[in-house]
Amino acid sequence: MGSTTVLSAIPEVASEYTTTGTVCISTAFLFACCSLGTALSPNLASFFVFRILTAFEGTSFLIVGAAVLGDIYRPTERATAMGWFLSGTLIGPALGPFIGGIIVTYTSWRVIFYLQTGLAAVGAVLSYFLLPETIHQTKTHLLKGLPLRKQASVLAQLTNPWRVIALFKYPPLTLISLCSSSLVWNMYSLLTPIRYVLNPRFGLTSPMQAGLFYLAPGAGYLAGTFMGGRWADHTTKKWIEIRGERVPEDRLRSGIPFLGIAIPASVLIYGWSVDQAVGGIPVPVICLFVQGVAQLFCFPSLNTYCLDVLPELGAEVIAGNYMVRYLFGAMGTAVVLPAVEHIGVGWFSTISAGFMIVAALAAAATVKWGRGWRDAVDEKRRAARTEKMEREGGEERPDEAQIARGGVEENGEKV
Repeated sequence: MGSTTVLSAIPEVASEYTTTGTVCISTAFLFACCSLGTALSPNLASFFVFRILTAFEGTSFLIVGAAVLGDIYRPTERATAMGWFLSGTLIGPALGPFIGGIIVTYTSWRVIFYLQTGLAAVGAVLSYFLLPETIHQTKTHLLKGLPLRKQASVLAQLTNPWRVIALFKYPPLTLISLCSSSLVWNMYSLLTPIRYVLNPRFGLTSPMQAGLFYLAPGAGYLAGTFMGGRWADHTTKKWIEIRGERVPEDRLRSGIPFLGIAIPASVLIYGWSVDQAVGGIPVPVICLFVQGVAQLFCFPSLNTYCLDVLPELGAEVIAGNYMVRYLFGAMGTAVVLPAVEHIGVGWFSTISAGFMIVAALAAAATVKWGRGWRDAVDEKRRAARTEKMEREGGEERPDEAQIARGGVEENGEKV
């Protein structure tokens, strides 16, 4: 998972100068190849190498897929589509351990990755036959008419992953990345230690028995799929009627109660009931289910906000968000077991709940001041460009300065 913190920004690069269909098909094919390599790994070193490569390819779907939804759906419909899209990314980690537990109980761990190879191959075939092209215009037009050396310079800027990181100069994007990170931290720090925490608590003895607990959050994610995105779109439409205009930050209102109240409460009850051996199996099952539903009320609004706030750079904003959230996901996965051993699952759950409450406050601050923050950053960028033009005594070159804005403008319209 840690490889996605570094590499999640890179697949978006391909969509700058090729088509989304090409990106999806090629990454699905490479994902299948890397999964097969993992299954056939002769030693631990090769296993890690192929897992890192698999994570690289897998992240591409998350980024390009979100950008595709931004191309297809209107702002008042995007969160509903995003909810369905994200359900796969959440249900998979929840149900995967259950299926994996059955596999390793009765056969070899390699079968897990043979299954993953088959699923990736199916994805590649479906992408080829069913995925239409949605990108309106690639940025290769910026290269036309330029000398070869200048083309190389512009292409290097287009494909530079640091462009993704540069977008964090917008405070709202940084805060929303914090919100997403708190959810991913919570998800993986809850799912990772289930076997090591609940097996001793309830006297379970096999991986398959522990895997049954993953059905609870998986069912929660599935249930949330039908409601979370629709609720975010409903909130957006409601505030359009109130304001008379659409403000991207208003969408975030839909997820704040779930991020700041529902999920922290579920995590606290789960952690301390297990830590103090209070209640039976229904308590953690209900808590895992409720927090699963609540997460699907948060993720669609957060991800869709990334598409709304800078629509011309939607894929890059999503890439940066995933880069940060998976950094925290990797950290949560790495520290949860040592932390539980030293301070107990109750106190670790308290830390996670506190993290999400802070994230909810960050989302509330974005709702209140985010529009002003964005305008201030844009004004500084415009002033810097004007100063540079005056200093150089020339006109702004579209192949350089316009790249950061995702295109060239003619007569006030982006082309």
